[in-house]
Amino acid sequence: MEMKRIVVLLSLIMVTLNITSCSSPVADTSNPLLTEWDTPFGVPPFDRIESKHYEPAFEEAMKRHNSEIEAILANTEEPTFENTILELDRSGELLATISEVFGMMCAAMNDEDMTKIQEKVMPLLSAHYDAISMNEALFQRIKVVYDKRNSSGLNAEQIRLVEKMFDSAKRQGALLDADKKQRLMEINEELSLLTVRFDNNLLAETNDFKLELSTSEVNDLPKAVREAAKSGENKYVFTLHKPSLLPFLTHSRNRELREQIYKAYLNRCNNYNDHDNKAIIADMVRLRIEKAQLLGYKNYADYVVSEQMAGSPKAVYALLEDIFAQAVEKAKEELAEMEVMFKRDHHGENDKFESWDWWYYAEKVRKQKYNLNEEMISPYFALDNVRQGVFNLANRLYGLTFRPVVVPQYHKESSAYEVMDGDGSHLGVLYFDFHPRASKSQGAWCGYFRRPGYDREGNRIHPVASIVCNFTRPNDNGVALLTIDEVSTLFHEFGHALHFLFSDVPYNGLLDVEGDFVELPSQIMENWAFEEELLKTYALHHRNNTTISKNLIEKIHNSAQFNQGFATTELLAAALIDLDIHSLTKFEEGFDVMGFEKSALYTKRGMIAEIEPRYRLPYFAHIFAGGYSSGYYFYTWAEVLDKDAFAAFVETGDVFDRRTAQALRKLLSSGGKRDGMTLYREFRGAEPSRTPLLKARGLWVEPEPTPEEAEAAMAEAALNEQSKLN
Repeated sequence: MEMKRIVVLLSLIMVTLNITSCSSPVADTSNPLLTEWDTPFGVPPFDRIESKHYEPAFEEAMKRHNSEIEAILANTEEPTFENTILELDRSGELLATISEVFGMMCAAMNDEDMTKIQEKVMPLLSAHYDAISMNEALFQRIKVVYDKRNSSGLNAEQIRLVEKMFDSAKRQGALLDADKKQRLMEINEELSLLTVRFDNNLLAETNDFKLELSTSEVNDLPKAVREAAKSGENKYVFTLHKPSLLPFLTHSRNRELREQIYKAYLNRCNNYNDHDNKAIIADMVRLRIEKAQLLGYKNYADYVVSEQMAGSPKAVYALLEDIFAQAVEKAKEELAEMEVMFKRDHHGENDKFESWDWWYYAEKVRKQKYNLNEEMISPYFALDNVRQGVFNLANRLYGLTFRPVVVPQYHKESSAYEVMDGDGSHLGVLYFDFHPRASKSQGAWCGYFRRPGYDREGNRIHPVASIVCNFTRPNDNGVALLTIDEVSTLFHEFGHALHFLFSDVPYNGLLDVEGDFVELPSQIMENWAFEEELLKTYALHHRNNTTISKNLIEKIHNSAQFNQGFATTELLAAALIDLDIHSLTKFEEGFDVMGFEKSALYTKRGMIAEIEPRYRLPYFAHIFAGGYSSGYYFYTWAEVLDKDAFAAFVETGDVFDRRTAQALRKLLSSGGKRDGMTLYREFRGAEPSRTPLLKARGLWVEPEPTPEEAEAAMAEAALNEQSKLN
């Protein structure tokens, strides 16, 4: 599944010094983005905001931010935590608020006007933040406080903030000479613009394709799939959005049509037209190499991973390569099963199983092996019920409750809920936006319109978060029925929302966690999605409200490791190609993007031709238009943590154990107060183990017993046999 925690614009805007805050904007009646928001719970006044308001709001906010920085520099007193670090941490609150709203809207409600604003504003924002992060006088003030941090009476969190701010400034070029600073600023501006163009090309290319079919061409598809695709009399339209694409690949018997739509999906932004992204990728790779080396790193992967939990690309490769090899072998076994069925259907000498056949025959295997298919399950996964299921889980674990509220909406299909804590106090607001549209990026993500924190008076700033998805649209009866993957996705994104809602850190600069920690709060939620006790609270048939049967639940559990060789291979293939392309130490003119991908995965690592990476480079938005460059491995690294963390619940004998849930909440609320691994060890009481992940994905192989263990087992068996005779 595709998931973004923070959309690309937020990632780019908030790159320096962690100097954002989240208080509401100050009064300026000429622009709703610059006024005090008098809306319920302080949500953005979407009913008054128009695209024309963003550009002047950004200009004014940058001007005010510069004034705040100038005030810090004008202070003639010796730099201290209070007059330098704290003021810097609190600065830019207006710009942060506008940026958060703009970034979320560009991902969920893009149009030609917003695209033009992005292309104009992003380089300006990049230059604005670069000017601050590379300000020599400002860095010297930070350095004074940094050098005395252990002898100034600061507490642990204050020291942590000082260290993070100092390290961030170095990573953004504060130690470079004037010429190198100028070059770094040029690189950052160019990268920001290339990122916007990459994303807009992908959105356009995805929306351009439509497979129009007649009734006779869709008769073999399930009724729900036909209903979702219906577009007039005797007309059915399938697109490259996952809720349309995957059901077609899964159910259509027409192999030529499966090939047509899948190739269109695979070749997005690789068609040598105005939306081709290969030249953009080459430019971004070249610029990222130059940026990393300007800052003293060997390559861009070193630059990114050095501040993550993993610490180095070497540690990441050690994890990925090991699991990838096992996953490929598992995928070969899955392929062998499907080829038996394929050969029954295709007898030609030259007929060969291809990547566009995988979903279709995997579904056949699932039906044969487990007597289970999506048509049996989806009637129990009505969207409203699944949303109630995540609410039930949050209540069971943490005592949270959710109340629908009337607040300004940015789209007629969005909805909002007030989130209340176990004691009834207000915790935040959570928006939902579920279905595909032309203006929305693909995938699913959770971000915020207002980040959590504290204002200058010490009052808590309650977050306003949003879960955005591209789920199957409602059928003719107005009911959206989700697939198993979509159910998992909603639980996943809800985990990100909980991370925002629980956040309780005293400084803005301590809000963020390491990238390879980010997916822990989301992925752990998936572990509860199909627990029998929880399923019975929300898996209700959409027609008669009957609870899902024990028999169906058993089938879901029995098939949990189904197709995991494929799923793991395509996921890790994307993570490896990301790390590979960002591990380049020099750029050669005429760089062959597609040749590089093919060589890295199929020639070097022996990936089977019947599987494509989850994301091919020309549409790999996570790494070229999001915050995951050199970091797509985050999902796998965090999966080690999430499976190990869920094991903590299992070990209590109650997967809903409140005491363990409170310990997990403490972990999630801590943000970046300390490094992620230290916080995780404190929660778990031990190092995370890979074993739960391997078992969950069906890749675990019991180690051969040592001679001593084998001898002891034989002796125990002999004793047991003797006791039976007696």
